[in-house]
Amino acid sequence: MNSSDNQYVMLHDEQRCIGCQACTVACKVLNDIPEGYSRVQVQILHPQSEENPSSHFKFVRVSCQHCADAPCVSVCPTGASFRDENGIVQVDKSQCIGCDYCVAACPFHVRYLNPRTGIADKCNFCSDTRLAEGEAPACVSVCPTDALTFGKLNEPAIQRWIARNDIYRQQNEQSGDVSLFRHKEVHQEVRK
Repeated sequence: MNSSDNQYVMLHDEQRCIGCQACTVACKVLNDIPEGYSRVQVQILHPQSEENPSSHFKFVRVSCQHCADAPCVSVCPTGASFRDENGIVQVDKSQCIGCDYCVAACPFHVRYLNPRTGIADKCNFCSDTRLAEGEAPACVSVCPTDALTFGKLNEPAIQRWIARNDIYRQQNEQSGDVSLFRHKEVHQEVRK
């Protein structure tokens, strides 16, 4: 990942996450998200499913990954989708024409067109609200188990967290590096 002093990252600790959806609710309220849509959600993967071969429930964050090579940015015909100086993939509402190209291009399926405005929307780490006031994103501030951490990539505490060997990122060939790091939920088998 290109290390930038200004790049923000989100850390999701799957071992601490209990799937309570407090993050989803806080985001919906703060950002006035229409019914049936979301910027962030926690999906519950059932035990012994294809995505979760363990024998325990797993909770995973589904939101914008803030891709270094964001496909949503490259397909936007007006420049409304862009990656800002902090590494946050943004939508300039005054430039968006609602063409839906960015929604179709997102490899993580986390963008949508707001049915009230016709403008593309997605997680922006609350950059225009809480982050602008020096506060953490809403999802981080309400997490009851401290499963979410947010900060600059170059911060020592963030670097220590990322350096652990059980950290992964959900990437694909289109996205390049992403700004959402996850701590794997690892269950040890009980020996008899």
